Amino acid sequence: MWRREEGTEVRRAVALPEQAPFAILSEFQVPRVPTEWSPHAHPRHELVWVRGGTLTSRVADRIFTVSEGHGLWMPAGTVHGGRATAGAEFHDAFFAPERTPFAFREPVAITMTPLLESLLAHLARTDLEAAARARAEAVVFDVLQPSEHQFALQLPGDPRIDPIAEALLDDPGDGRSLQEWARELGTSDRTVTRAFRQATGLSFAQWRQLLRAHQALMLLSAGHEVTTVSELLGYAQPSSFIAAFRRVMGTTPGAFFGGADGEPGHVRNPVSGVQNS
Repeated sequence: MWRREEGTEVRRAVALPEQAPFAILSEFQVPRVPTEWSPHAHPRHELVWVRGGTLTSRVADRIFTVSEGHGLWMPAGTVHGGRATAGAEFHDAFFAPERTPFAFREPVAITMTPLLESLLAHLARTDLEAAARARAEAVVFDVLQPSEHQFALQLPGDPRIDPIAEALLDDPGDGRSLQEWARELGTSDRTVTRAFRQATGLSFAQWRQLLRAHQALMLLSAGHEVTTVSELLGYAQPSSFIAAFRRVMGTTPGAFFGGADGEPGHVRNPVSGVQNS
């Protein structure tokens, strides 16, 4: 996935009890350093969300980035790896498939409304009576809804252009042009262009811009200033980065994170979708 940050702690997923005493098991933790979970799967559906940071998850050939206000639903049995930024308040809830009255067949972004978060925090208690727990679980099932905006990066999965994708995942600031990549790979501009369109539905420039937006969310939520993020992502000046971020996210970095540009604060606005212009 992304280049691993220095000091990252790599963990294995915690094993869950085979028999769930409740329909929903909820918990949270606060990693003090960047934390990565090796690829794994759960026998139950999982909903993960963060506060004060971001979570990135790779599922097969897609990368999902979850910022505050959104969660990610992972269907039972789906192999996935994840990474949370340092200091992010990491929450997860596990849903027993046989007791969950709906099914998302693919990973999907969930709108984490204040009501939903409060209910899941309530269900993290261990002293709830069975009737009270059942009432809260029923409301969770009623209010849990997919987000209108699904923010995922489709990886090519095409050997002709996979070296480009892997290089940009390792260094999103790599500024080599499509023509330079074509020469390095011993192919034509047209072949690279066609391969990106076929594999991702985006041009090379659009795909790289989307990849950089994913990385920008992680860097900004970790407290980096816009000027620093602009440099790390290969933009000539902050205004160019802000314009690119706005094309993808529908708003500026400062507005998205609830502060002035250059001074990111807490996320307050949801992802506004990807614009392919």
